Amino acid sequence: MICLLLCFCVAHADDGYRLWLKYDLLSNSSKRSEYRRFARFIEVRTEPTPVVETALAELQRGIQGLLGTKVGTTPKSRGGVILQKDGSLPEEGYLIESKDGNLLISGSDDRGILYGCFELLRLMQTESQVSGIKIRQAPKIRLRMLNHWDNPLGTIERGYAGASLWKWYELPETIDPRYRDYARANASIGINAVAVNNVNASARFLTAEYLNKVKALADVLRPYGIRVFLSINFASPKILGKLPTSDPLAPEVRNWWNEKVKEIYRYIPDFGGFLVKANSEGEPGPQEHGRTHADGANMLAEALRPFQGKVIWRAFVYSPDPAGDRFKEAYHEFKPLDGNFDKNVIVQVKNGPIDFQPREPFHPLFGAMPKTPLAMEFQITQEYLGFSTNLVYLATLFKECLETDTYASGKGSTVARIIDGSVHQYPFTAIAGVANSGSDRNWTGHLMSQANWYAFGRLAWDHTLSEAQIADEWIKMTWTKDPAAVSGIKNILLRSREIYVNHTTPLGLHHVIGQGIHFGPEPWLSRSARPDWTSVYYHRADSSGIGFDRTISGSNALGLYRPEVQQQWKDPETCDVKYLLWFHRVSWNKKLSTGRLLWDEFCMRYYQGIEGVRWMQDEWNKVRPLVDPEMHADVAGRLAVQLREALNWRDACILYFQTFSQKPVPSPLQPPTRTLEELKKIVEIYQLK
Repeated sequence: MICLLLCFCVAHADDGYRLWLKYDLLSNSSKRSEYRRFARFIEVRTEPTPVVETALAELQRGIQGLLGTKVGTTPKSRGGVILQKDGSLPEEGYLIESKDGNLLISGSDDRGILYGCFELLRLMQTESQVSGIKIRQAPKIRLRMLNHWDNPLGTIERGYAGASLWKWYELPETIDPRYRDYARANASIGINAVAVNNVNASARFLTAEYLNKVKALADVLRPYGIRVFLSINFASPKILGKLPTSDPLAPEVRNWWNEKVKEIYRYIPDFGGFLVKANSEGEPGPQEHGRTHADGANMLAEALRPFQGKVIWRAFVYSPDPAGDRFKEAYHEFKPLDGNFDKNVIVQVKNGPIDFQPREPFHPLFGAMPKTPLAMEFQITQEYLGFSTNLVYLATLFKECLETDTYASGKGSTVARIIDGSVHQYPFTAIAGVANSGSDRNWTGHLMSQANWYAFGRLAWDHTLSEAQIADEWIKMTWTKDPAAVSGIKNILLRSREIYVNHTTPLGLHHVIGQGIHFGPEPWLSRSARPDWTSVYYHRADSSGIGFDRTISGSNALGLYRPEVQQQWKDPETCDVKYLLWFHRVSWNKKLSTGRLLWDEFCMRYYQGIEGVRWMQDEWNKVRPLVDPEMHADVAGRLAVQLREALNWRDACILYFQTFSQKPVPSPLQPPTRTLEELKKIVEIYQLK
């Protein structure tokens, strides 16, 4: 087992492949001396299971790289790291403490030991204090999951870093070393589950051919404490079983799923369960048979129950109603079903009510289903945030949502406390992130997008961590420990999301992206297969104003929230301007709390966004002597692309909405030099297939 763990490729030391797991020799001699006091040996005082062997090999490798000291496993009286179990710790938890001249890493179970080893290495990588240490940690959320939207042919839906990690045609015979490297990176941040395929699922994944392939992946991931889930096609009994129906209440359908689940567990004894997208965007589901989402989920839950498997049922549903409000659809479908789902069903809800926008209010289902465990679904891949050409640090987006108060059980009922179960005492908790990794050598396309994968894992483990602390860790582990460079890069990361919002969708503007690929501005989009796939459906601009009225005088989507939340957003005079156009239709001439008219503020934000990108370029240039030159050049090139794309956003949106406002760009801003027709042609090119 140990020899397998040492295959992590280091042929190109600074091309981004190693992610945040760079175990290069520490230049700080005093820290090396401090850490070497505990680097004379590693002793394992528990059964050497595959997960424990993974932890041992990782610790040996990390210490050898960071300290230049080869560490053996022959016990001595003092000066070593001791791995042991402590049943009094919470599940997956660990305790690291300095005691009797040794460093003890105690885990509640094998995974706790593994996570404790990674924590110790993180402390060393960031040159933190280890002497006299006593750290006790346990995850706040039990299932910490990546959802891969990977397809059988090797493509990735909303993937911007190459092709799929999974080489399905080579599996199960050929195991790419990259799978182990991927597992290792996930284990280092506490990810313990992976759904390997797209939620728009092919039934092929349930065939013996593909179960053999998934088994091979599960065998690789298992020593890293990671369980495999499968996204399923709800119509599989008809597609694969040739049954006349997929009705979840039909006995023959239930029996088909019972037998299929038994087959899966013969291949993968620790299989996690199913992720399901049903009756959404054309995917089949129980409603086609006159049944509810609960009927469909419970049928699958019954089949999985004997094996302790879980059903994760996505709440991303919305019907095409031109007179309705997509904002409300999931709430109206799922709120009445609260308490009707089986105990091993988790309903997975996107962070916002529309679809992973650069800024959204939190989804109104959070806090509205006290009898049904709700999982958070964040998107790590940047579908609406500039793909892999734009620098956007998503920890600020994640934290903004997690820290928002739902008032579900009074003040302090934050979204984070909903999903970690502390508000409604959920028996099982989960959080998922749509993965941004692919076959690109550096995993994520944009090197800075690695920070989003890292940040998701860290917040899934402990949502109380700050976005600044996470950025600080990641920079020191990935780029440099130079204080000036760390400070400069961290400032870029922390400001990047707001800069992106300003140069794309300020003041609560949303869903005005290019059709289909969701890239670039297309605010003029008025025709599509569905009304809620157009831009005009959302911004509703005309000569009198702009914005979607979701107050009681409009769709009353605001009424789905608790009164305390409504109070924050119901009055356009006091509504935070970040959410203004989400909830209010506003006159172009309205004076805002910023002191400017809406149109002037609208323009100002776009120009501030452009200046923000230029500021990021300047700040990035300052750290050039302090980081790897090839990696620096890669990011610098993408920032140049981001500036070009930001200018397209600014000019397209200002010129288009100016046709309604009939107002000049306010002084001292210089009006766009291109015409609206020129911008439309540029965007049309984006949409070509």
